[in-house]
Amino acid sequence: MTAQTDTPGTVTTVYKVSGMSCGHCEGSVSGELLELPGVSSVTAVAASGEVTVVSAAPLDEAAVRAAVDEAGFELVGQV
Repeated sequence: MTAQTDTPGTVTTVYKVSGMSCGHCEGSVSGELLELPGVSSVTAVAASGEVTVVSAAPLDEAAVRAAVDEAGFELVGQV
């Protein structure tokens, strides 16, 4: 699901990521996703496996998948 936020010019997307189990996992995924162009914030929650990404424009899913893979986890898809 992709939802426009209250802030004009930003898009919030929630992704499902498998394999996260702790704060370190959250930090690894967040760090990789923050390196993507246009990403302004990332909130990863290991308990639910959900990662919320705020960006200037919709992100290419292949780029998101590559960043999550680089962190050592698997992108399941959008929520």
